[in-house]
Amino acid sequence: MLAIFKKELKSYFTSMTGYVFIAFFLVIVGIYYAVFNLINRSANFENALSGLSFIFVLLVPILTMRLMAEDKKQKTDQLLFTSPVSIGKIISGKYFAVLTVFLISMLIICFYPLILMQFGSVPLKSAYSAILGFTLLGAAYISIGLFISSLTESQMVSAVVTFVVMLITVLMDSLVNFLPTDNRSCYIVFFIVVLLICWLLYSMMHNITVALTAGVIGEAALTVIYVMKPALYDGLLTKVLGWFSVIARYDNFSSGLLDLTSIVYYLSIVFIFLFLTVQAIKKHRWN
Repeated sequence: MLAIFKKELKSYFTSMTGYVFIAFFLVIVGIYYAVFNLINRSANFENALSGLSFIFVLLVPILTMRLMAEDKKQKTDQLLFTSPVSIGKIISGKYFAVLTVFLISMLIICFYPLILMQFGSVPLKSAYSAILGFTLLGAAYISIGLFISSLTESQMVSAVVTFVVMLITVLMDSLVNFLPTDNRSCYIVFFIVVLLICWLLYSMMHNITVALTAGVIGEAALTVIYVMKPALYDGLLTKVLGWFSVIARYDNFSSGLLDLTSIVYYLSIVFIFLFLTVQAIKKHRWN
């Protein structure tokens, strides 16, 4: 894994991608920092980070689009998959390499609140809590970008799809207000979701028995609950989709709260999408 990590990290600084990301990211942070903190004379650095959410959605796809797509396009992924290193270690090496590029930026940003201290009192607890939350948010988004990159050979497609997915997570709190909340509509949506999950299982495992079994059990459970207690579906779609609002959990950090559940949530997102990436690569190798 260490060899993969070194190779990927080196590639970011030989192709200028790493330099461009760090430079552009710090320029944007610097603009928000100057406007929110220096010009407006605000000691709350977390306000500057809160305004970066949308810009961050634009930057992460640029950083992750080449992770797996480039290897698949150039057919160099075959060399990796035939190496004695496991696929899990290969994916981990690539992930930690791109995460390191992001962490370099965040390490530099850690000095910004200290600069503010030269002009007065600064709530360091909320400032560094926001930095921690933003770091975890970035780690989660990078894992999502890595997974999407493993699904295509085109870097452009990877970047666009990653951007769309991240944009949806940012706008999730607003989108849920337009969704139906009655129990019948929620039941129909979840019924369709179970079918999509079964299709995904079959696509990944090529085992019709497992896919059908999961589908029958899932649909039966949904139907029984709907018949016996339909009130449970009232507003359930809004609640479930609200759970996928990655940005919403960052608000706790920007308020100066070290929310353990939010930390576990972000780490779970990282683990889930790294696992899905490994499964996607295994499926590609089997094919």
